[in-house]
Amino acid sequence: MYRVVIVEDDPMVSLLNRTFTEKDSRFRVVQTFSDGRSALDWLCQNPADLVILDVYMPLFTGVELLRALRQQAIPIDAIMVTAANDAASVDTLLKMGVVDYLVKPFTYERFQQALDTFCRHREAVNGEAVTQGELDKLFAPPDSGDRSAPKGLQESTLKLIRDCLHAAPAQGLPSEAISKQTNLSVVTVRRYANYLVERGEACSTVNYDTGGRPCRLYQLK
Repeated sequence: MYRVVIVEDDPMVSLLNRTFTEKDSRFRVVQTFSDGRSALDWLCQNPADLVILDVYMPLFTGVELLRALRQQAIPIDAIMVTAANDAASVDTLLKMGVVDYLVKPFTYERFQQALDTFCRHREAVNGEAVTQGELDKLFAPPDSGDRSAPKGLQESTLKLIRDCLHAAPAQGLPSEAISKQTNLSVVTVRRYANYLVERGEACSTVNYDTGGRPCRLYQLK
């Protein structure tokens, strides 16, 4: 069983990460932290296989924590779960060897995919030698190219979201605006829009210039 540490300063997101992780019997959450410094002190003294890590935290960020773990040669993999999706942050963390990068808000299915990616990586390198087939599964998982909606999603609803985003302005649309244009609930819009983001058909950005709470904008790639 893989030992997991969660580092997240938002208590609700931390609980969600723990709940999703412990649905998978291959994993056990051994510690949770709300700041990177405490997590680093613990990880220097205790073994773990995977850290599920936020980027933006006060005092000691997720990037600083991951860099410190690498500098001290602590053998742990990382899955980033964060609202930080700017190109510079993503590029920096990918170069530091993160297993996967999830942008909030995310679905359980996408979170499970990240756990599967971690397991595939560990299984591929768990031995004295690695076959080409194992490497192919690790670095180039097959893509069926199927654009149809998966189980639990309606193709007609997915088309509504695609059509709305196709006509969206360059900066994208928030879920509330998509909801008004499609007559779908905001919750449904977010679910379908996040699925398109996961598939790589759409992208999302966070708009902080709202004068209030930041909002997420969706647009087709």
